[in-house]
Amino acid sequence: MPPSNEHTHPAPGGGTHAIDPRGAAAQGPSAFDIALNPLRFGDPLRWIAAGWRDFVRCPGIGLFYGGCFVAMGWALLKLYEHAPAYVLALSAGFLLMGPFLCLGLYRASQRLEEGRQPDLGDSLLAWDTRTGQLAIFGFVLLVLEMLWGRATLVVFAVSFDGMPDFQGSLRALLDPANLGFIVAWLAVGAVFAGLIFAVSVVSMPMILHRQTDAISAGLTSLRLVLTQTGVMLWWALLIVVVVGLAMLPWFLGLLVAGPVIGHASWHAYRAAVGEAGPAPAGKAAAP
Repeated sequence: MPPSNEHTHPAPGGGTHAIDPRGAAAQGPSAFDIALNPLRFGDPLRWIAAGWRDFVRCPGIGLFYGGCFVAMGWALLKLYEHAPAYVLALSAGFLLMGPFLCLGLYRASQRLEEGRQPDLGDSLLAWDTRTGQLAIFGFVLLVLEMLWGRATLVVFAVSFDGMPDFQGSLRALLDPANLGFIVAWLAVGAVFAGLIFAVSVVSMPMILHRQTDAISAGLTSLRLVLTQTGVMLWWALLIVVVVGLAMLPWFLGLLVAGPVIGHASWHAYRAAVGEAGPAPAGKAAAP
């Protein structure tokens, strides 16, 4: 008779009950058990190329989400005419809203990967099966965005006497006389943007694709950035350059650049996160 894997443990009120050590394993691996694939510096360019191919294969979906990015940019420009300080604070919302708007793009890329034709309705409801975990992760991003916004207002407060009036002119805001403010604002923005990037670079597509919780997804994303920092910094720089250039012509470039980056982020997740770990959503783990 083979030896049993069960162990006994005192039960309340006397006696013992058996514990199967395999029970803990059945609960699934932790965030630190999820495998991360080695990446190369050429991979981010391949992700963008794959994102472009996905955009070409479902342009209607991409243009819809690209239009949402453009509308957000125009709203910020309109608000800038009345309250430039708050616009700089709210501009952090791009990093907050971006991953959520890209959920539909992740779903479209997932469908293309599965050999299926994506549709707009399905992409709009991508959040529906993972509402709870997406809400938790969204709350974390919201807290970070609020802290970023508050830090921006503090920078304004210590840089100027009262709230300055730039008369709606970005040129006035970027005057060399405001160099100290500009440096402080960029430093604060870099810290918060880097933190948001680190915890979210693969989190949203991971939550959408796998039966994993928001905390595990965030920790996996952070592990990826900490263990493959060079490649991920290169990926972040590419995103900043592409989005920055797309914003120059009145945000119109985001009509294409936004969805391409969204699709590319799905491919970044698929390339970086290994198959070991929680099963994809809707699929049972192998016994």
